[in-house]
Amino acid sequence: MANTLLHITYDGTNYSGFQVQDNAPTIQEAVEKALGIIYKEPVRITGAGRTDSGVHARGQAANYRAPFHIAEKNLPDAVNALLPPDIVITGAERVEDEFHARYDARRKIYSYTIDRAPFPQVLKRLYSWHVAGRLDLKIMAETAALFEGTHDFQVFQAAGSGVADTVRTLYGVTLEDRPADRLLIITFEGNGFLYRMVRLITGALVRAGMGKLSPGQVKTALQGGNAAAPAPTAPAAGLCLEKIFYDHNL
Repeated sequence: MANTLLHITYDGTNYSGFQVQDNAPTIQEAVEKALGIIYKEPVRITGAGRTDSGVHARGQAANYRAPFHIAEKNLPDAVNALLPPDIVITGAERVEDEFHARYDARRKIYSYTIDRAPFPQVLKRLYSWHVAGRLDLKIMAETAALFEGTHDFQVFQAAGSGVADTVRTLYGVTLEDRPADRLLIITFEGNGFLYRMVRLITGALVRAGMGKLSPGQVKTALQGGNAAAPAPTAPAAGLCLEKIFYDHNL
């Protein structure tokens, strides 16, 4: 059975996350339904990341074992014809039999979009978090730098994940101000992320920008000095999984 890797982009607004759930629409369910029609039997896909309800993706990845081979160049069009318009397969490739989309991921990039306009930009409301008031971008950048490197991010993990090892490495946490669009884009690149870790860090960065959280408090939290994250979780709508890196595309 051919092991196939799909590259997937989606608007997560109308879905309860990526992973299959009972009585709730998910990205995985929609893709598996389409593949089941094509192959005429149930197909189970394995995603690289379990994005939450309302979270988007430009670069999600998932692999599955196909009952028979379909040319990879033809597969995206075949699957897309059976998918709703808010989920699109952007590519497919044959991978080694032992390849696993989740466990073989070497690094991931997420972005978080903040709407900085005086009033919410209606056409961006599904893809950003509107933050009213002034943000000190210099302090936010200084705080963001504290998250770079290898740390125990236990404090920046939402309850319910069940992960034993909470040490992760962030290669970069960068801010891009787009004054013309009144947007602030925060990009996170790391070897892995805990449950809601990006949204918790984003909440901390915003509080720092508002003057409600100091870089020193963040450093204390990263060193295990706090029992809980020093800021609320940022809303799901602003988060997007941008890219998954594997050995063959590093």
